[in-house]
Amino acid sequence: MAVLDDLSGFEFEDLMEDVFRNLGYENVRQAERTADEGRDVIMEEVVDGTRRAIIVECKHTGTVGRPVVQKLHSAIATFDFDGPKRGMVATTGRFTNPAEEYADRLQRNDDPYPIELIDGEDLREIADEIGLDLYNGRIEILCDETLRPYDPAADVDAPVQEAFRDIENIETADLPVPHSQVTFRPVVAITADTNAVFETSVGVIHQINDRTQFVVHAERGHPKVADDEVATLVTENFHATVPLDTGQFTEVFADVDERRFGQTQTEYKEWAVDRLQDYHTTTVTYTGDNNVTYNKTCEPNLSDISVQSIEPVYLPEVRQTTEILEYSYPYEYYAAGPSRVTLEDGIHRCVHCETSGVDETYTYCPNCGAIACDTHIKTERLEGEPVCTGCAVTERFALKTKYFYDEENLEAFRKEYAEMPIHEKAMENKLLAGGSVVATLLLVVGLLVIGGII
Repeated sequence: MAVLDDLSGFEFEDLMEDVFRNLGYENVRQAERTADEGRDVIMEEVVDGTRRAIIVECKHTGTVGRPVVQKLHSAIATFDFDGPKRGMVATTGRFTNPAEEYADRLQRNDDPYPIELIDGEDLREIADEIGLDLYNGRIEILCDETLRPYDPAADVDAPVQEAFRDIENIETADLPVPHSQVTFRPVVAITADTNAVFETSVGVIHQINDRTQFVVHAERGHPKVADDEVATLVTENFHATVPLDTGQFTEVFADVDERRFGQTQTEYKEWAVDRLQDYHTTTVTYTGDNNVTYNKTCEPNLSDISVQSIEPVYLPEVRQTTEILEYSYPYEYYAAGPSRVTLEDGIHRCVHCETSGVDETYTYCPNCGAIACDTHIKTERLEGEPVCTGCAVTERFALKTKYFYDEENLEAFRKEYAEMPIHEKAMENKLLAGGSVVATLLLVVGLLVIGGII
């Protein structure tokens, strides 16, 4: 406990707030620090369907005597809560015999406001339970749960097959098995309340009563708030997590990688509080008693922001690469069972230009394996099948470019073209042939008009 002894009283209260939150208590928050009313942390628990308030006194001292316990008992009695209440005293040191006897007597007499005592030895056991690092007084993140990296009711490559389904000229049954890899990336879901009132001589000019929920990418480096799609994927699937068993997942994925949480839970809490403080800071314009207009910056205090929960989980990032002839098609997404958020779609993208997106039409070229947009897909003259402009052999016939799979098909058509009658050759360029017919008709009509025939 030597390191805990180095903390200030306020730092110890911060630490205990995190400890209680990790122990599963709800609505954990600190009381106002402006005055000592015999309570430092307030929280709630649900026992047999009944919600109960818990008022905690944190004492960062060597010895805690009976007066502290008695004072807390009085504070519990006057605490405004519609339901049962109890108390706790937590200390890095020890309790005197009179303090312990007083708490025991409350328990034996079925007092409506019992008090639980947590001493330094108890804290050591709790530290082991929740991963409290006694060397820095911070809560380390211990997490062995992940969202499902694939839908257990389908094949692991089902998302790739679905992505290929609207690519023309290829059957999903003919696709090779993609190379699949998964990276388990740490995230934390944070819920925090901000409650602040700003007053001047004219009364309340601004107030904040807000609950904020967001998901944070939690790898090494500065935390980054996840976008709405990813946050929804995480929060909507928290109920369906599974143990992070890398041995099990290596049977499904060719490569499995697990990233570590970059910071402690305490650091994410502090980061979230700072971020929310900035987010809620605003400038308010109001009129004073003297009818003069004023501008006031309303910045919530750190004590106005209470982190209710920090829930860690691993978010699987799956990358599946399909190799077809000369091309590789990556498909990358965050997964949560059958749900996913696409990060990269290399399937709905023309290999020859910048065209991409699921709203375009793409066609598979069986000659080279390319997936191309309409601009870069042609019809092979001899086979009548699609061929892309990237691999096709070309030559002009009847002033029109024709596309072939290879030189062999080109040579075969040359011979076929040489044996065609003139009208069939002309039809190799239907636009030119049609234009010639129209021009001829116009010429004939013109001659008839000149000759007075019509």
